[in-house]
Amino acid sequence: MGQHTSNTLENQFLIAMPRLTGTYFGSTVTYLWKHDKSGAIGIVVNKPMKTSLADIFNELEISSSAGEGDFRARQVLAGGPVERDKGFILHDAGGKWDSSIRITPDITVTTSKSILEAIASGNGPDNYLIALGCAGWGPGQLEQEILNNSWLTTPASSELIFSEDYTGKPGAAAAQLGIALEKMSPEAGHS
Repeated sequence: MGQHTSNTLENQFLIAMPRLTGTYFGSTVTYLWKHDKSGAIGIVVNKPMKTSLADIFNELEISSSAGEGDFRARQVLAGGPVERDKGFILHDAGGKWDSSIRITPDITVTTSKSILEAIASGNGPDNYLIALGCAGWGPGQLEQEILNNSWLTTPASSELIFSEDYTGKPGAAAAQLGIALEKMSPEAGHS
């Protein structure tokens, strides 16, 4: 599926550089699931909201037979400043749900209520995260932000996407590159 050229950042993490501290994207890791000449779309994978999965089920009138307590403890993430009322479910591949886009053989993004109903009944994917909203960039915008040292990019890993150690994700993602984020100053620039 999709022609992958070497300049696409699909299936990569964007790790916010210290210069983004104080913005929506401060200390975030964004999973980029679409990137082509028309722009890029990603989901922030480490910005928990006060909303739980049980709250979403209540709001959508989905009854859950699987462990209610688990869904109370499961946080919904703020996936980005765009389409904040739309749910994006990142999950491992397998299973057939409406409105799904397979990104890699391992990772799929789904935007339908049917997958939430499957999760509620205990028949959903093994690994998933639920985010409200996404992040979007126009043509060339993300490339420019990367040139301006706003983002580090690193290949995405399912393990990190689905980890619930939200505060540890930026450091763990940067460590894949051998970079210690906490040692970088917000003023870091081109030398």
